[in-house]
Amino acid sequence: MKISTLAIAITLAAMPVAAQAQSAAPQTWIHAGRVIAIPGQAPRGATTIVVADGKIVSLQDGYVPAPAGAKAIDLKDKTVLPGLIDSHTHLSSDRAGNEGIVAMVTEGMPMHALETYWNGMKTVRAGFTTVRNLGDEGGKVLALKEAIKRGWVQGPRIIDAGDSISTTGGHMDGRVGLADEVHGLIGTENLCDGADDCRRAVRRQIGRGAGVIKFATTGGVNSGTGLATRMVEDEAKALVETAHAYGRKVAVHAHGLDGIKLAVRAGADSIEHGTTIDEETAKMMAKAGTYYVPTLSTVNGYLERLAANPNAYPPAIKAQIDWRIGITGNSLKIAYPLGVKIAYGTDAGVSKHGRNADEFELLVKFGMSPAEAIKAATVNAAALLGVDKETGTLEAGKAADIIAVSGDPLADVKVLKAMKFVMARGEVIVAD
Repeated sequence: MKISTLAIAITLAAMPVAAQAQSAAPQTWIHAGRVIAIPGQAPRGATTIVVADGKIVSLQDGYVPAPAGAKAIDLKDKTVLPGLIDSHTHLSSDRAGNEGIVAMVTEGMPMHALETYWNGMKTVRAGFTTVRNLGDEGGKVLALKEAIKRGWVQGPRIIDAGDSISTTGGHMDGRVGLADEVHGLIGTENLCDGADDCRRAVRRQIGRGAGVIKFATTGGVNSGTGLATRMVEDEAKALVETAHAYGRKVAVHAHGLDGIKLAVRAGADSIEHGTTIDEETAKMMAKAGTYYVPTLSTVNGYLERLAANPNAYPPAIKAQIDWRIGITGNSLKIAYPLGVKIAYGTDAGVSKHGRNADEFELLVKFGMSPAEAIKAATVNAAALLGVDKETGTLEAGKAADIIAVSGDPLADVKVLKAMKFVMARGEVIVAD
């Protein structure tokens, strides 16, 4: 006897929702001892989390026995949280200073692409199931993002900026500090001068697949371009207006105070680094709803490289690094109490990939509670990245981005440095 498509549809419609889910996809039932389902709210006690087809089906009180055919995961002695989000990474490398320059000219694109994948795996294994990558020379991270989306390789969910944009001679002009003879080897499509040219630069990155736009209003610590403002008002406004017109948010690299204010006036969605924020600027940011991504753990990368090799950086850059180390944390101590929204970001690539959770300890050191630091890496970061309907909390219908640690991260954020379980979009990455 033939069964019609209509008859199958009617039969499925009559089935209980749980039975439909079980028939549609294999289920995973997670028994969790303590669950911070919505960071910022009270944790749940013993909970059963049902996962199917990469999404959370339900959270049920107590330990509900898994049905026949379902996979059971025992996390009864763990604290379970949403997958963490790093709002500022550079997956393509964490080799900086002189080492990074040598690698740039001695290794080809295939090797750099493999390094990008390797760094992505270190990141997701550290419990960061989503990242915003703010700088992607040559399209390596754009390619990795697509490969992960297709299921070819594992890795975090990626929102990528393509090439970061700056003015000629600015922080993201890759020719700065290099001999004229090699300038021809370095792309300049990410550079813009004047409002119309800046609109072109934004459209170019969107055409390549960028999901967010990043540009620099000031020089940078690592580029030798100084920390003063390197952009004018009409250029910054043109960049932001064009990005927003295409539905893209804007992250702005800014260290010096004038450059931070310029970015806020232009309508930036987030300030990255923001090393010299004062009370006036913090109030501007709070009023405008501008997020602050402090990237405090960059100092860990600097200190580790200099401990291994005191000559890891040229003298001019070393002087800027010393300044950055000395001032780190001051802006957070000002901005956070004044109501500026904080989103978690590490600048991994300057610091080491896979060590993304080091930022938690520094956020707490400079004034945030563990609960608020965790919220910055989940709820707040998801909102900034525009993925809050998909991830950032553990709720039915959202992606099964689930992590677990031993101990209580609300009492000691350092436990987040040792992942015992990581699931990204329903796929188990780590099961310690």
